[in-house]
Amino acid sequence: MKQTAVEWQHIELSKFLYGKSEFTDANDILIKAKEMEKELMMKAFDDGKWDSLAFKGTPSEDWYNKTFNTKE
Repeated sequence: MKQTAVEWQHIELSKFLYGKSEFTDANDILIKAKEMEKELMMKAFDDGKWDSLAFKGTPSEDWYNKTFNTKE
């Protein structure tokens, strides 16, 4: 099973606490984890796991931004 964004964040924060992370700021880890989660959600949408007639032809980026009210 593919690692989730939350699992990745947990591991990376543990490394950060021990000075073994490539990141120098914990907030950068959070930003990266959010990006990963967004990508996973959009992939799930594209793969049809959110299949609905209401979403036919809707680009995943548009769906994500509308659903989660983001401007990214």
